[in-house]
Amino acid sequence: MAQWRFGLIGCGSVADMHMEAIRQIEDAVLAVVSSRSESKAKSAAEKAGCDWTTDYRELLRRTDVDIVCVTTSSGSHASIGHEVLAAGKHLVLEKPIAMTAEDARALAEAAESRGLTLSVISQRRFEANNQLIKRVLDEGALGRLLLAEVTLPFYRSQAYYDSAEWRGTIAEDGGVLMNQAIHCLDLLLWFAGDVRTVYGKTATLTHRMEAEDMGLAILTFGSGAFGTIMASTSIRPGYAATISLYGEEGTIKLEGTSIVRWSVPGWDEPNWTRKESYGGVSDPRSIVSDYHQSQLIDVMTSIETGMKPLITGWDGWRAVRLVEAIYESAAAGAEIEIGKEGGSR
Repeated sequence: MAQWRFGLIGCGSVADMHMEAIRQIEDAVLAVVSSRSESKAKSAAEKAGCDWTTDYRELLRRTDVDIVCVTTSSGSHASIGHEVLAAGKHLVLEKPIAMTAEDARALAEAAESRGLTLSVISQRRFEANNQLIKRVLDEGALGRLLLAEVTLPFYRSQAYYDSAEWRGTIAEDGGVLMNQAIHCLDLLLWFAGDVRTVYGKTATLTHRMEAEDMGLAILTFGSGAFGTIMASTSIRPGYAATISLYGEEGTIKLEGTSIVRWSVPGWDEPNWTRKESYGGVSDPRSIVSDYHQSQLIDVMTSIETGMKPLITGWDGWRAVRLVEAIYESAAAGAEIEIGKEGGSR
């Protein structure tokens, strides 16, 4: 594998995971970081032993940058992402890919038209248990899927939302569905397939902010299976997210990164199911970088081989489209249908 040179735009807390992931990859090097804050940029550069700038466009003009990771606030992902692609760089965007499905689609199409790799951070797909669950489902070991449930009973303090002006805003951050639950929604779509109908409810119950801290939804998947979603940042003290999959022939329940229920005909329960770490329940900084590393390696391999990465821009679009549909249903007070456009990529 060739050595790939990374640039990093945004030096907030999530950037640390990208920096650590790049540091641990033998065939990767972090060439330059960028932040509007000079002190943050200098501090990150000193830690990584790389160059720094306060102008991300200067980073994009550099010829020694192949792949750019964007770890800025969510509302800036689409605009910066387009500039990265226009500069001819491969793009790794932190979740969510964009704040609207329209913007997400435009990014996915732009990457395709330029022949560039675009991947959205959904690192949980690389966890061993989730890889195993996907294999079980793809091989039909659970039989016909009947119901898929997501619960995300997280906690965030008011101080968390007050820590930056953009936090909790609809345009720049989104609420619990767009921000904290997006990883579980990506897994839900990966496991159960595209959604056909959505009935959603949202509310802001315990925080002073614009976006929701409680989101609920009832789904119908294209397969005919049902789904439910409960996501909140108001549940004290915060608990691990769960995904439960009920098929005609068996059941799997994932709690955090541990499989706590395993009834799969012909498959022994794997012996590593309870050994993974899990973070982010009440502190978004308590997440390890291991699976960011796996995803970045996947992106590098994708560029070299011409194969699609495990998580594409269209996957990011699907997750945002689902959140947007929940918001639309909640506003209308009615079940809505999701179209089938896009998505074959």
